[in-house]
Amino acid sequence: MSEIVELCPRLVVDGADAALEFYSRALGDTVAERHAGPDGRLVHAMVQAGPARFAVKAADEHDPAPSDGGLPMILALYVHDADAVAQRMLDGGAEAVFPVRDQPYGERAGRLRDPFGHLWMIAQR
Repeated sequence: MSEIVELCPRLVVDGADAALEFYSRALGDTVAERHAGPDGRLVHAMVQAGPARFAVKAADEHDPAPSDGGLPMILALYVHDADAVAQRMLDGGAEAVFPVRDQPYGERAGRLRDPFGHLWMIAQR
């Protein structure tokens, strides 16, 4: 059985509320879940647009928006065992940006940079 549960792009944006409103009008989507940090900044919103799902997060010091020279998205890979998958990535040369740990929004997740520079959020629900 594959370890993968879901692969979901995470768009990093300046102006998260405006972005969610834009996507809603343009794609006819709904915000299926929304989580803000202690400062009120959006750390995760899951958008459902028909059968497609993607996440949106507000730009911050770790994840600048593309307009500020940042990467245009983070690949969020949902798996059955985040610790095991992260360890295999580390063993293969990935670098831990944020170690896998329990998150306040109910997931166990961490961020890794693969040997080719791509950012992966490895998570389990």
